[in-house]
Amino acid sequence: MPYADSDGTSIYYERHGSGPAILFVHGSGGHHAAWWQQVAALREEFTVVTVDLRGFGRSDSSMPEFDGQDFPGDVVAVLDTENLTDVMLVGQSIGSVAALRAALLRPERVASVVLGHSLGGISHPELRELAAADRAEAVKLPVIDRLLTARFQRERADLTFLFQQMGTFNVARMQDLRNLDTDGPSLDDIRDSGVRVAFLAGERDAVLGVKTVTRAHELLPGSHLEIVPGAPHSMYWETPQAYNAAIARLRRTLTVPEDTV
Repeated sequence: MPYADSDGTSIYYERHGSGPAILFVHGSGGHHAAWWQQVAALREEFTVVTVDLRGFGRSDSSMPEFDGQDFPGDVVAVLDTENLTDVMLVGQSIGSVAALRAALLRPERVASVVLGHSLGGISHPELRELAAADRAEAVKLPVIDRLLTARFQRERADLTFLFQQMGTFNVARMQDLRNLDTDGPSLDDIRDSGVRVAFLAGERDAVLGVKTVTRAHELLPGSHLEIVPGAPHSMYWETPQAYNAAIARLRRTLTVPEDTV
């Protein structure tokens, strides 16, 4: 079983397939196995790497508390251990914050970052206000209704149950990730890094609205925007075919020199 050393902490990861590399970074309720529908679909064309942040899945969870500021280093440890280059990091929800920060720490290894259902912790007053307004509406809903549509919950009770069970394998919790947003990168920091950014969102995301994501795209020149019709916050789980197609398309597109896109 492969482990990377992140400043003395053992970080579990898996590597599947071959080809251009995609590394997935889970959100607050996930771990490496949450990407089962992505690994199976993408490993024939791409190298697919999944990781457990500290406190999640099979990574070291023995520490008395967790600091979200350490999570980007966990991603970097995997990048360095596997000597990966030209990688596309894909974050899910708050995992996108760790992904973007890891990219800025290792721009020589990371070519692009997909911010899935997230602004990646970008520090900007207008975006902060828009995201806060979205959160204020989201918290009015039960947690599961923020993540999956009501129709999916009715029609796929089995996958809804499995989705909820995923989080029971983790020691760290949402509150351990919140301070990832502290001192986030500015738009200038991202531009100066040379790392290309894509925003990936679902039309029916109840956590982060399309309007907010679109505005982030407008404020970051050169960024890409993918809005998937009918998809919820946990698009990777509920609508995996559309999600996988978007990820594959972005991996191919973001490898093309910018002046030809």
